Amino acid sequence: MKRRASKTQIVARSFRIVALGGGTGLSTLLRGLKEHVVRRPDELATAERPISDLAAIVTVTDDGGSSGRLRRENRILPPGDIRNCMVALSKDEALMGRLFQYRFHAGHGLKGHNFGNLFLAALTHVTGDFIEAIRVTSKVLAIRGRIFPSTLSNVHLVATLENGRAVHGETRISASRERIRGLSLSPSRVRPLPAAIEAIDNADLILMGPGSLYTSVLPNLLIPEISAAIARSKAPRVYIANLMTQPGETTGYGLADHVCAILKHVPRLKIDCVVANRQAVSPAVERRYRAEGAAPVAVDLDKLKNLGCRVILDDLVEEHTVLRHNTQRLSRLLLEEFLPQEKPR
Repeated sequence: MKRRASKTQIVARSFRIVALGGGTGLSTLLRGLKEHVVRRPDELATAERPISDLAAIVTVTDDGGSSGRLRRENRILPPGDIRNCMVALSKDEALMGRLFQYRFHAGHGLKGHNFGNLFLAALTHVTGDFIEAIRVTSKVLAIRGRIFPSTLSNVHLVATLENGRAVHGETRISASRERIRGLSLSPSRVRPLPAAIEAIDNADLILMGPGSLYTSVLPNLLIPEISAAIARSKAPRVYIANLMTQPGETTGYGLADHVCAILKHVPRLKIDCVVANRQAVSPAVERRYRAEGAAPVAVDLDKLKNLGCRVILDDLVEEHTVLRHNTQRLSRLLLEEFLPQEKPR
């Protein structure tokens, strides 16, 4: 006899989410969302786990640290941001996650490398395919979701500063303290993975950010086919605001300035909604950030309204040695706001 599901357990339809970004921002977002992803492909969506598919599209412009070294010396895509997303989505962050995040502190040639970066690099050479390396590593970590690099091309960032100088490479752009006038990719036209475009086309919710505006969020959107797929989507397109500005890159930016920068670079795109923090940062932490040239991102409601953006505010700060989004609150907020409210069967 077929067991009848509880009326409060089954939801009418599953939910598919695509998240685009890079750095620690994207992995922070994924860490919260994974708790709401169905555990098996044949599992029915429930009120607690309504997400049937969680796909991350990750920028591949990193040229610093361990990722940059592997990129230059082994001619592979930078694995660091992809590794962070895998660990965030992994079933066991306590052990396997710690292993993949382990950084060697000694040893000629090893110092500064992450184990997970080396694992992905080795597996890429063994399989001859970076995508296959991601697939196999995803199985090893038992991740709840799918991860796609935004492109397989060897692409670099080029920023034009307010003074007219061109800065090449993500590391140099992040280190610059000049305001950025424009951002581009080199080469300018690169192709995304077809599976990434398919994920966007099938998405019920598209998330951009949190993360560095110019080095995490925009690099994905500058790929023409990705921005075109987002532009034609009927799903809500949501920008999740950073908690703090970044020295140089977004000094003095309010939230509307972040949105305007995206629309300036990708005019065809429409941002339907922005999610931002309303919680005050403790004075001690704010002083420390201000000493480094960063400040809380101001939410300029009137300007955002004029841009046609709906604004959702909540207490989203989690304070440790650094400020991070509260992953549980953020994921619950997104599901409460954007999950279709259908009656249980």
